[in-house]
Order: sequence, then C-alpha cells, then structure tokens
Amino acid sequence: MDMTPDAQALHAAFDRQYRASREAPAADLATRRALLDSLHGLLLDGRPALAQAISDDFGGRSRSETDILEIVPLITAIRHARGHLKHWMRDEPRRVDLSLKPGTAWVRYEPLGVIGVIAPWNYPLFLTLGPALDALAAGNRVLIKPSESSPAFAALLARLVAERFDADRLTVVTGGVEVAQALSGLPLDHLVFTGSTNVGRHILRAAAEHLTPVTLELGGKSPAIVAPDYAIERAAGSIAFGRYLNAGQTCVAPDYALVPAASARRFAEGVLAAAVRRYPSIADNNDYSNVIDARHHRRLTDAIEEARRCGAEILTHPAPASTSHRIAPTVVLGAPDDCTLMREEIFGPVLPVKPYDTLDAALAFVRARPRPLALYCFADGSATQRAILDGATSGGVTINGTLLHVGQHTLPFGGIGPSGMGAYHGRDGFRRFSHARGVHKAGPINMFERLGPPWGATARLTMRLLAGLKPIGDGR
Repeated sequence: MDMTPDAQALHAAFDRQYRASREAPAADLATRRALLDSLHGLLLDGRPALAQAISDDFGGRSRSETDILEIVPLITAIRHARGHLKHWMRDEPRRVDLSLKPGTAWVRYEPLGVIGVIAPWNYPLFLTLGPALDALAAGNRVLIKPSESSPAFAALLARLVAERFDADRLTVVTGGVEVAQALSGLPLDHLVFTGSTNVGRHILRAAAEHLTPVTLELGGKSPAIVAPDYAIERAAGSIAFGRYLNAGQTCVAPDYALVPAASARRFAEGVLAAAVRRYPSIADNNDYSNVIDARHHRRLTDAIEEARRCGAEILTHPAPASTSHRIAPTVVLGAPDDCTLMREEIFGPVLPVKPYDTLDAALAFVRARPRPLALYCFADGSATQRAILDGATSGGVTINGTLLHVGQHTLPFGGIGPSGMGAYHGRDGFRRFSHARGVHKAGPINMFERLGPPWGATARLTMRLLAGLKPIGDGR
C-alpha cells in the first residue's frame, strides 16, 4: 500500500528513534538536563512567533492567555523537572524479605524507549511539549503529532524543534488525521493522547494491536459544586474565570455548576457580571479568544438554541459578539438534563447552572454520570469539603478555585474512566514514562537455594516459620 509523504516521514522518524532507543545507552543526567535546557531556550526564543501562530490558527487568540496558560506553565515545569531530576533518577532501595536475606533490592527507573504524543488544538503548545518534557526527563525519545486544526503552529513547532534537537531524540510530524491514525498504530513504547473520549476509544483500539501502553487525557463534563456555606458571589467570580478563559475551550473548565436552589439566579447573574467585568467588550477585545472554527461555533449556537426551545433562560453578555468567530459569555438557567448542553462536553463559553435542594442530591447527580476529568468544590467548612471529595470521584480537584490543580507540578494530572487513564506532570510524569525495573542482588549466603531440593525437614520448618503455617496433617 502506497503511503503519503507525511506517512512516509512519520515511519522514517519512528524507525530512526526506535533504532536509537535500542542501540544507544540511556541518557545520563547531564544529557537530560541539556535537553530540558534546549526546550527552555525554544520557548523563550520562540515565544512571540508561537503566540502569533496559535492566534492565527484560532483566527484571534489572546496572547496573554498563551503566555499565562501555556508558556509560563511549561517554563516552570521545565525548571521543576530540572531541579528534581537527579533525585528522581536515583535507584530506590527496597526492603528485602526475611526469606531472601542477606540480599539487597532496589528499583531502577529506566527509559521506556519511544513515546508518541498526539495533541489537540485547544492548548497546542502546552499539550505537545508538556508530556514531551516529562518523557525527555525520563530519558526517552519523542514523536509529536500536533493537531491538524493548528497548521500554522504545527509547522512552526516542527521547524523550531528541528533547529534544536537531533531527530532521533525529538521530532514533530505534521499532517492530517491519517498521520495521527498511523502514529497510534506504531509499535511505540508509550502513547499519550489528549482529545475527545470518542477519538480516545479509536486510539486505544489501535494501540492494542501492539500492546502499546497509553495515557489518555480526555475530558467530559467537569462539575463545579457550590456548597450552601460558601459565598455565592465568590463562587460566581471563580467559576466565571475558569469557564471563559480561552473562550471555554479547556478540557478542565467547569462544564456546569450545581448551586443551592435558593441562590441559583443570584449565582447565574453573578457569573455573567464577573464575565462583564473581565471582558467589558467582546468583538474587539484582544483578551477574549475566538472559537476555533465555524463548525464549533455552529455546534455551540445550536446547543444554546436547543436549550432555549426547551424552556431554558439564556443570560448573555450585553456587548455585541455573535460573529462567525466569537460567542459572548453565556449562562443557561433551567437547561433540561437531556439537552445537548447537559449531555455533552460544551467546550465553549457557555455555563449551565443546575439548582439542587440538598448537597447529597448534588453529589448523587454527579455520581450518576461518567466520572469527570476535574471537580471544583466551593465550600468553607472542612467537613463539607471532605463530604464532597468523598461523595464524587474525578480525575483531579481544585477546592475554592478552578484549574489550579493542573498547574501544580507536584500533583499528578489525569482522568478516570471515560475522562482518561494514566497521569503525568512532574515526578508522576517521570515515572509514567519510565520502566520501574526491579533488581535483586543475592547476598554471600543464598538461603533460598540452600533449602533444597531435596526438600527436607529444615525447608518445611522454615516455610512454617516464615508464613505462620501449621504442619500439614495438624488436626486443627
């Protein structure tokens, strides 16, 4: 079967990295730090061009959001990894069981080999280089496939990476869906995919052909639960912040808010008021990002209109905004549970507000749905916070804020069930892309071998002492 030029380039890049991963020695500490330094230099020198390319792909994306949500987190993650890498790479001593003494045991964290990264368009820089830096810190070789919806960014990243990295260490491959499909079907040593749950299923099936382990960062409907003891205005401001950044196109954005019924309208009005304060205008506001393309714009406007037809109340930013690229911050009160806004991940600047009568009812509502990537708990009392954490499972949590757990390099980031599998960031990323290789070194006296065979009375006595077993045939 003939391959396209993009597919040929992918296979050549993989073959080069695969050979190097099997033939070259594992990268030492100095080499790994140098790779992280090169990544750091790429971000600093390429920052203006990267922000411009991302904005071009969006048709208008806030440069400040690119800085704050993508470039700064990557720079701090590199600094964190570089500072802790020596400790992460050390062999980890383990206790030796009595039966195997006087031996010694330890764990070596070794590179897996070739790591594939298939990234989405919403945070194209953070979600390509984020897993890549963890994989490089673990000593691996990395193949990155940016989204075909970010062509300007993908071309620029490919050039910047080629200027600073050997192709057998880090390579960016570009192209359409067929290239991502081909990458997921390669015999990689690990594959990271960030995107929709539906596409994640296809990725998992393709990876299964070669038993390739995967990390899936998917998404879903991440709830914000406002407890009765928390100030409504404070919750509204925080949730508005997390919902409308990047025009809501964030996998961990609060996707709907569960609010005490008596405060639901005040909360909805507070969210919209907070959005107006942060974005006084919409159509000409450089701080407010576009919806990525016309298809997603139409999907969002259709979902809002469906909720309106079903009797929901739509609260919208008063400034003119409805263009082919922008949707104003919107709050929806009374959306039916079976409408699109409450069934599917919204991925846009729209927040449904669902009233609840009791906190237990709110938690039951979350539990009855697929486990989300994030959960946001707004509660003052520690007992209430604990009740929410115990009452509903999610990939990660921020208490009394939004998004913050994702930027914490000492916390793992990942989903659970339909919102993903596996986690990375910081030490957890280093270990995700390492093989924990157990090593046992026999001592000068190997008691296990001395026991037999032939298995005699000494072996039977030793077995009973070690395991607390009674002799076979003991009447009780």
